[in-house]
Amino acid sequence: MSRRVAFYTLGCKLNFSETSSIGRVFQNAGYETKPFNTQADIYVINTCSVTDNADKKCRKVVREALNHSPNAYIVVVGCYAQLKPQEITQIPGVDLVLGAAEKFNIVDHINDLTKQPKAIVHNAPIGEINQFVSAFSIGDRTRTFLKVQDGCDYSCTFCTIPLARGASRSGAIHDIVQQAESIAASGVKEIVLTGVNIGDFGIREGERKERFFDLVKALDGVNRIDRFRISSIEPNLLSDEIIEFVARSCRFVPHFHIPLQSGSNRILGMMRRRYKRELYASRVAKIKALMPDCCIGVDVIVGFPGETLEDFLDTYHFLNNLDVTYLHVFTYSERENTIAAQMEGAVPGTQRNERSNMLHILSEKKRRAFYENQLGKKGEVLFEGDIKDGYMQGFSRNYIKVRTPYDPLLVNEVVPMRFTAITDNGEMEAIELPELLHH
Repeated sequence: MSRRVAFYTLGCKLNFSETSSIGRVFQNAGYETKPFNTQADIYVINTCSVTDNADKKCRKVVREALNHSPNAYIVVVGCYAQLKPQEITQIPGVDLVLGAAEKFNIVDHINDLTKQPKAIVHNAPIGEINQFVSAFSIGDRTRTFLKVQDGCDYSCTFCTIPLARGASRSGAIHDIVQQAESIAASGVKEIVLTGVNIGDFGIREGERKERFFDLVKALDGVNRIDRFRISSIEPNLLSDEIIEFVARSCRFVPHFHIPLQSGSNRILGMMRRRYKRELYASRVAKIKALMPDCCIGVDVIVGFPGETLEDFLDTYHFLNNLDVTYLHVFTYSERENTIAAQMEGAVPGTQRNERSNMLHILSEKKRRAFYENQLGKKGEVLFEGDIKDGYMQGFSRNYIKVRTPYDPLLVNEVVPMRFTAITDNGEMEAIELPELLHH
């Protein structure tokens, strides 16, 4: 009987693409993949260090795995495993901790599933890691997350990602286009480009060989993919030429996710961000001038050390007046080995939470206004296969979440629709346009 392996992923789209690739390594080695909530011989937990409570979340997932299979072999990989391997070895039940480089050779480390008295750690220093390992997620047939870049050379004072993932490095355009072609052959209609800092794409062996804009132009020629979506790009790297190209492109969709982090120039300076809010506003204005229906998402951090009420209100009013669609709000939390953790002026937890709540409410208001503006308009919706209460969901090119009664014929189809109403829980309802044929 073949060994059974199950996976659990915490964190970002990049982690999901890497878990999927690690899963294929196991399949090629003869393992059978099982759902996480069933019995397996090995459980692989891919961790994150960006959001809060990495330790707590990891413990909970390990406990859950051992509930399903008390004698299973537990492997922890990912950013938390690179940053704090010894902390993970203290979690009861963990057998193996693999760092950023080792996780892709995972099968080499676990051929003997004998549990040892103490967890084994394989974790090279992050400074030694310079190889780019490609990854993409397959499984959800409608959308694939394709990793094009890893690591980061920026030194934002709040961030541990350079410590967890190392220096910026990328695949070659030629190889990424080939991957996109093979993903297209599997029937996938949409590819989401992911990485840590994808606008910095093009560095190999420590030297810049290519540019992100060149990658965008090359992928635009992959005929069998309906849509490419850029997951997140720094405002200082989102050039006019990229915005103008996306506006003309049939494949790159009108949806940008652009981290802001603060609307106060004083705080942006303390964070060591590489732009001021004026540049951010000009990027949004440029996008909206060329693509009025474009969806724009924003990352923002509240409660950074030294953030006064005035700084926060600066951020609030800046965002309120900006033509953006939704906010991803992060409440600042101290991270070991970061400059920000040593800064004075810690914001009390209650104030951090109040500020977070205010921005969450603003985000809902923004999203609602965007959806209302789309009512009566036409859009192409790519439907996914999940059913919930008799409905299925899909996304338009500009990232409107649409629900419609389940119809198996619509799964993984791009369907022309007219947006008709907004549901109580904020999804769009739409009617199919019969005069237009499906792709």
